[in-house]
Amino acid sequence: MTEINITQTEADFLISMEKHRQDDTVWDYPGLAEEIEIPLISSDKKEIFTLDIWRSKITLKGRYQNRSRKTVVLLRLEFGGAPHRNPDDSEIACPHLHIYREGYADKWAFPVPEEHFSNVNDLWQTLIDFMKYCNITRPPQIIRGLWI
Repeated sequence: MTEINITQTEADFLISMEKHRQDDTVWDYPGLAEEIEIPLISSDKKEIFTLDIWRSKITLKGRYQNRSRKTVVLLRLEFGGAPHRNPDDSEIACPHLHIYREGYADKWAFPVPEEHFSNVNDLWQTLIDFMKYCNITRPPQIIRGLWI
């Protein structure tokens, strides 16, 4: 995926922007080694976003990600994986939250903010919390399924 750089002001604005599902498609939560890309749209219909849900072959490894302009990763929550090494050489344990940072794109990770994520061990609740954190106010319809 080609990296597009935007200003921090733009990124912060896009993160805070209200997002809605584009339609009433019902999505199945991905099983192991599966991924879905759910289209979202701003409330004023001027910006397009994507909610990515990815699962590894390993049961508890995956990510929830919110993108804008097809390739700009605004927020990404990774769980069940290895620690992340930031550009300043600090190490952040998993789960962790990547937040867009001007000049670095999604290369910086931070501890998951407990005040926004009630139980990172519950992947379904974490998805709900992640959508709220991304300001997805009309979330997509996702069927929980067997894998979560």
